[in-house]
Amino acid sequence: MAQAPQQVPYTTTNSGIPVESDEHSLTVGSDGPILLQDHYLIEKMAQFNRERVPERVVHAKGSGAYGIFEVTNDVSQFTKADLFQPGKRTEMLARFSTVAGEQGSPDTWRDPRGFALKFYTEYGNYDMVGNNTPIFFIRDPQKFQDFIRSQKRRPDNGLRDNNMQWDFWTLSPESAHMVTWLMGDRGIPKTYRNMNGYSSHAYMWVNGGGEKFWVKYHIKTDQGIDFLTQEEADRLAGEEPDVHRRDLFQAIERGDHPSWTVRVQVMPFDDAPDYRFNPFDLTKVWPHGDYPLIEVGRMTLNKNPENYFVHIEQAAFEPSNMVPGIGPSPDKMLLGRLFSYPDTHRYRIGPNYTQLPPNRPHSQVRSYAKDGPMRYEPARTGAPYAPNSYGGPDADTDRFGDIAGWQTAGEMVREATRLHSEDDDFGQAGTMVRQVLDDAARDRLVSNITGHLKNGVSRPVLDRALQYWRNVDKKLGDRIAHNINGG
Repeated sequence: MAQAPQQVPYTTTNSGIPVESDEHSLTVGSDGPILLQDHYLIEKMAQFNRERVPERVVHAKGSGAYGIFEVTNDVSQFTKADLFQPGKRTEMLARFSTVAGEQGSPDTWRDPRGFALKFYTEYGNYDMVGNNTPIFFIRDPQKFQDFIRSQKRRPDNGLRDNNMQWDFWTLSPESAHMVTWLMGDRGIPKTYRNMNGYSSHAYMWVNGGGEKFWVKYHIKTDQGIDFLTQEEADRLAGEEPDVHRRDLFQAIERGDHPSWTVRVQVMPFDDAPDYRFNPFDLTKVWPHGDYPLIEVGRMTLNKNPENYFVHIEQAAFEPSNMVPGIGPSPDKMLLGRLFSYPDTHRYRIGPNYTQLPPNRPHSQVRSYAKDGPMRYEPARTGAPYAPNSYGGPDADTDRFGDIAGWQTAGEMVREATRLHSEDDDFGQAGTMVRQVLDDAARDRLVSNITGHLKNGVSRPVLDRALQYWRNVDKKLGDRIAHNINGG
């Protein structure tokens, strides 16, 4: 017996009203002028004209997926944060990205990679906005806008310019450690699945007894670190510019779910003021010999977004989202980002961005925020102000009031910014070159730097760059100078 043909769903307007035609505009006669009352045509054109939101100024090109975070080790002696308690499973979202490139740029440019995580905890969203490097180019947010502009396109001709990059880097010696990472093997990961993530910043953890610690996160790939050579990356930029986005999507689609092991370094709270360098300096790493890695859990990405724009392009990560048990450190770059990130989301996707699907907490929201464009969830506060007499929520100072900031004898920011014995800019970069890299990696580093400097970097910036690398390591700098000058 033949089955009845399945009824095809009918097209509707954005208001759910059935549409008469998806092919023909409403006209006077078959070939006459289009009529203004064809509201569906006008809706389609107007919607099309507005279907893009401004791309991110930084981290515009990226990819992401949903997953799960599972605690594998008891760290409750360091933090009371819900998602880090023994046995917890927390749903999450991850977004990986390049930093300087625009939406259509290749995935394989030499660039740091963003590593942004959103955990949907029982006490709201916890966001970690890091990179695939444990350090960064600068330590003060006053320089961030200038740094990004030096990595973007020239205002006169719209072209990227290595000379601008090296001009900024060589005038900012604190960049040396990060530039050594960038010019090395990890400057171009093979895939997003083959790179680590780091919080880079230090954060504060608070345990159930109110005891405080400083921590840094290390999110180590379980697939193994792997990289592309400059030649491989240049080839893929032309052949497959979306190679990292495609790889992540297809791996999850075929059931090859990538995972990362989350570890932390823990520094006792009172170690910070007298540590040998400023532990809140974003250009420095904490040596593992001083503060070894402690396993926390494993994150696994197992679900592709059903719609890229909705779930990834509109995803909003912000380091100001810190749940009870986690607080900020005096890292000046972190403190600047606490404002910058939510502010850019309000500009880019609107003041009610937290109500969009990827950003909505999985816990109940009881906020006194109200109104604004595109708001569709009421505040449910009884009255739109606090305090009130009509059943509105109250801030629980007794329960959550001990994590709003840091406390110490004296003012921690002042303590963090005083000089320590190893607060130089080139020391850790030189240690990396001499003690971390092997001979083959040093050879690739020299080749990568030489190729970058030969591509449009002119004097006096070039002379400063050669001295910059001699300051990192004299032998390394001399090799680069030999290659550049042909001596």
